Amino acid sequence: MTRKRVLSGIQPTHDSFHLGNYLGAVKQWVELQQDHDAFYCVVDLHALTIETDPALLRKRTLASAAQLIALGVDPQKCTLFLQSHVPAHNQLAWIMECLAGFGEASRMTQFKDKSQKSGTDRTVVGLFTYPMLQAADILLYQPDLVPVGEDQRQHIELTRDLAGRFNSRYGQTFQMPEAYILKSGAKINDLQDPTSKMSKSAESMQGVIEIMDSPEANAKKIKSSMTDTGREVQFNEKQKPGISNLLTIHSSLSGSSIPEIEKEFEGKGYGDFKSAVAEVVVEYLRPIRARALELLEDEKSLLKILHEGADKARVVAEKTLADTYKNLGLAE
Repeated sequence: MTRKRVLSGIQPTHDSFHLGNYLGAVKQWVELQQDHDAFYCVVDLHALTIETDPALLRKRTLASAAQLIALGVDPQKCTLFLQSHVPAHNQLAWIMECLAGFGEASRMTQFKDKSQKSGTDRTVVGLFTYPMLQAADILLYQPDLVPVGEDQRQHIELTRDLAGRFNSRYGQTFQMPEAYILKSGAKINDLQDPTSKMSKSAESMQGVIEIMDSPEANAKKIKSSMTDTGREVQFNEKQKPGISNLLTIHSSLSGSSIPEIEKEFEGKGYGDFKSAVAEVVVEYLRPIRARALELLEDEKSLLKILHEGADKARVVAEKTLADTYKNLGLAE
């Protein structure tokens, strides 16, 4: 039986992934690679929609790849590569831009939100055409499934619209991808604002558990996390959002159920509980951080893995691009 193909990507916009990135997406990528033909990509070209320092972009791109491997994305089981290493992404993006309507692109939520905040004069054209590059990223690899969060559903719909439009005008060329909405799983919130999702755009990083932070820094963040009135360690998101968030984190990493953890801390205070959560997080992340640092230390070997992944990706991408060009009538 042919394995279904999946394609997903992650932007290298920060020095470190956070716990929410891992539990919300990367952990499920690791599971999917076991029984799918998986293509995973660090989408470094997408990161150019915001002005960035070249040295920082390079550092963050390699750090993202190293963390993916350290978190369990296995280059032996999947195709792991950098978007910029496969020129067909840009080439197919132009075709998608020539298929998409101006109004269609204007309605994309991300563009509307960001351009309203910064004004049209300060919004780069790349942000407007971003969804067409994203459609190209997907369609090049003819995937069955695209693992994304609910907030990306609109982008998958546009990709399907563009694929369908091309197929009906120029003949069957693209597989129609389905959105594989990642299981909501554990909802990890900010340690300082436990009613908000853990995010890199938070005002303060004090509430964000970063994979590449030192064990001491993460332990300190957890011990100084926002807690609630009372001293019972009980899961109640409305009345005890802080404790509920810490219970979710403990359970997600330790494998113990929330009722088991509540029972363990019956009659004990918040201090004991926070120390236990800090230990669970630190010990879980310790080998991951160590492996990522080891990969970054040997940059030559890390780049070799990424170049080998790009070689595999190019075989698939160039076949799709050749078929696209031929069906469009571009002379061979």
